[in-house]
Amino acid sequence: MIIPRTIRRFQEKRAHRNGPWAELFEAYNGDEVVSLDCETTSLDVSEAEILSIGAVRIKGQKVKTSDRLDIRLKPPASLTGESIKIHKIRASDLSDGIELEEALEKLLAFIGNRPILGYYVNYDIRVVDKFLRPRYGFGLPNKAIELSHVYHDIIKWKHVGGDVDLRFDTIASSLDIPIIKRHTALGDAITVALMYVRLKHGQAPVSTH
Repeated sequence: MIIPRTIRRFQEKRAHRNGPWAELFEAYNGDEVVSLDCETTSLDVSEAEILSIGAVRIKGQKVKTSDRLDIRLKPPASLTGESIKIHKIRASDLSDGIELEEALEKLLAFIGNRPILGYYVNYDIRVVDKFLRPRYGFGLPNKAIELSHVYHDIIKWKHVGGDVDLRFDTIASSLDIPIIKRHTALGDAITVALMYVRLKHGQAPVSTH
């Protein structure tokens, strides 16, 4: 039986309310958002293994590029030629990668209970949850913000009628945002963050160092 996400989150919050990660389940009252991206071996969640994780914090109109997470994991056995064609990550590129356990702990500490932004963000969250839940007993409880939905709603509101092209490159081009190292976790996370700031504030995003 598949448990609805809202029920599962309630059950997990109750189970971990006195544990070391209790803060993750508290309502977020700040003004930051975390843009997250994972590079994986497959687009099928059931088969995907994480190769790298990139994340950057957004505060108001500022993308805090100095406040970021850039993690490479040890190469899994499932790293094949087909997946390498997409993300260009080879086993040799992950020779200094860290263990998954350490990567998940760094990710939780970086995100906290902030909302998570991404392009097809539910995929990234589901992949992380697949590895998080067996180890910690919970999945990411954070609010999720889908960039393509934000873009779609704004474009539809401004230009009634017609289909909206939701491809990553099209959104970036229409917002005049440079694509930073496409198909790298940190590059995609920063690009999505810049697009989000442009959409929310209607002016050139500010990138801080």
